[in-house]
Amino acid sequence: MNVKKEDIPVIMQAPNTIMRAMPNCGGITVGYSELPKGTDFTPLLKGLNNDSCHSAHWGYVLEGKILLIYDDGTEELTSAGEAFYWPAGHTGIVQEDIKMLEFSPSKDFSEVIAHVGKKMAEMESST
Repeated sequence: MNVKKEDIPVIMQAPNTIMRAMPNCGGITVGYSELPKGTDFTPLLKGLNNDSCHSAHWGYVLEGKILLIYDDGTEELTSAGEAFYWPAGHTGIVQEDIKMLEFSPSKDFSEVIAHVGKKMAEMESST
């Protein structure tokens, strides 16, 4: 299977933000995201176990930087040109506009992204 970035379905879009995901590629979701500096997933993960993402992710940062904060308090900066593995139990804050490719277990990823979508809708309706 081959797919162009533009052919991966958009699952979330906002100004300067686009998240694409193609689920169930052998049990893995292929994702491509472009997120602006300052994007903080922390409030979007509230209500999940430990208020954090319970999906692991493997991937590669094409441009930018993101700070990962794990449930145990450790922090890790992932920068352009780096491949990564982020285990379950984390949140992230974009430090520089980022473009990244990621691979995540489809079941876990779909649960997290559904929760994030609900949180975003709640935030939009309260403004």
